[in-house]
Amino acid sequence: MKKFLFNLINNIENYLCQGLLVTFVVLLFLQIILRNFFDYSIPWGDELATYAFVWFAYFGAAYATKMSAHNRVTFQFKMFPAWVETFCAVLTDLIWIGFNLFFVYMSYDFVFNKMNLFWKSQTMGVPMKYFYFILPIAFTLMTIRIIQNNYLRFVRKVDLIDPEAQALDEITKGEAAGETTQVIGKK
Repeated sequence: MKKFLFNLINNIENYLCQGLLVTFVVLLFLQIILRNFFDYSIPWGDELATYAFVWFAYFGAAYATKMSAHNRVTFQFKMFPAWVETFCAVLTDLIWIGFNLFFVYMSYDFVFNKMNLFWKSQTMGVPMKYFYFILPIAFTLMTIRIIQNNYLRFVRKVDLIDPEAQALDEITKGEAAGETTQVIGKK
């Protein structure tokens, strides 16, 4: 049970992204089918799909943070000693954490103190604060994942590689070993 709970928390963004993706794709597909074949649409379907997509994007950003998949320009560090890259990575992560915490504060203040309680979504009638609540949630998750990645990198000495760089490295190693790769559309 403890392992299951830890796994759930460690992959929460992944699970939420999958659920939100399924939700908005199914809703939009259903809307297309209903409009084209039955001249009907679910009144709240497009709105819910839009909000699910927005939440998907923010949870996706948090998930990309967990996977160390956010873009970073690092080619210039090849000209310097390794400690320069480490120092700059820590400095940029501290700036990123500072921005996130400031944004968490501002968005929380907006959602709970400045947002009009009577602002409701047009077709569903749900208070907008529930949709905007993704902002402090996502930026808090990103901050936690940045701290987690730095802990793994500098305390546990785990080499974190973004998934695309890892895939590119595997392709490069495969080509160096004599394996051929096929590009679609070329002979």
